[in-house]
Amino acid sequence: MANSPSARKRIRQAERRTAVNKARRSRIRTYLRKVEEAIASGDAAKATDALRAAQPEIMRGVTKGVLHKNTASRKVSRLSARVKALAAA
Repeated sequence: MANSPSARKRIRQAERRTAVNKARRSRIRTYLRKVEEAIASGDAAKATDALRAAQPEIMRGVTKGVLHKNTASRKVSRLSARVKALAAA
């Protein structure tokens, strides 16, 4: 258990930050799931709209420190490739 006031404050800050990051990560996963469901349904227009909504949310995760830049770029790239293939088919 932390004894110094600064260590106690650090614990409080970490708990708050963990809760915020958890909410952000959950929000990003929800957007990703919506894109996945749209792709699975076979609706190209719906998938495109879902990807357009998800992309800024994923990149916001990068600026907030929830995701690494390369991870976010990889996810967006793979999803966009799948949506593009769906639209072409």
